[in-house]
Amino acid sequence: MASKQPRGLGKGLGALLGEIGAETEPRRAPVGYVNKEIAGVRPAQDRGDILRIPVDRIEPNPFQPRTAFDPAALEELAQSIRTFGLIQPITVRKKADGHYQIISGERRFRACSMTGMDLIPAYVREADDQGMLEMAIVENVQRSDLDPIEVALSYRRLIEECDLTQEQMASRVGKSRVSVTNYLRLLRLPAKVQHDLKVGLLSVGHAKALLALEDPSDQEALCDLAVSGGLSVRQLEEKVRALLREPAAPAAAGTEALPEPYYRILEHIGKYFDSSISLKRTPSGKGTMTIRFGSDEEVDRFLKALDDANL
Repeated sequence: MASKQPRGLGKGLGALLGEIGAETEPRRAPVGYVNKEIAGVRPAQDRGDILRIPVDRIEPNPFQPRTAFDPAALEELAQSIRTFGLIQPITVRKKADGHYQIISGERRFRACSMTGMDLIPAYVREADDQGMLEMAIVENVQRSDLDPIEVALSYRRLIEECDLTQEQMASRVGKSRVSVTNYLRLLRLPAKVQHDLKVGLLSVGHAKALLALEDPSDQEALCDLAVSGGLSVRQLEEKVRALLREPAAPAAAGTEALPEPYYRILEHIGKYFDSSISLKRTPSGKGTMTIRFGSDEEVDRFLKALDDANL
């Protein structure tokens, strides 16, 4: 009996891919949803399924929380769509004029437009303006593709424009109330610090350290130092403590600087004042709260809110 030839092992990834490519030729065509209706062809089918909608009948979402799209990332997505088609359709709502407004998927829509697609696959949903805002923000935040300032602005819009409490807001986005409050506090930082946080020069940890300071000029100065010196969050915290002339106290990893109810106080009171407020608490529970105001109107607004609430 002739001896068997030894089996070839360890042929390498390149060889394996070559064999797979040979077996699967010709390559499958990109996803095109060619079996789906074109919007407007049959009016009866206008909900609950994927439609192919002419690109000139699709409008951007005015409630889109993302304010910038990376051109390189868009081109990468466009190339993927050219090769494989649009795997995940966008989501739209139909307007009274027969056009469609994007609920989620504006990045995919832009990439599809770059490829020259004239029909874009989309789910069609019914939604009023509040529903549009909520779905757009929640969809984007849950994808974690917004910078911290965009997340914070999105949270504030949900609270203010959709009249949600922080508890309802946290439930919508699947976050804890403390997490939501911490993001909202970022909007109290000076514009310069917010910019550096937005473009990635600072982390959220750095920003939280700067929030311990009351003076915006001090916050900006330490922000510049952190960026130029490449300071870690711990190093920046030490600089902040030195500025405040507070002794360094070791904190347990993963714990909040203040108990949760204190953040609620900062958020509820702080929304009536344009300047910063601060709250300091010792381990024994004693502390001070400082409110800075810029005009009598701010104080009057706060007093009116107390009167309206019968406090």
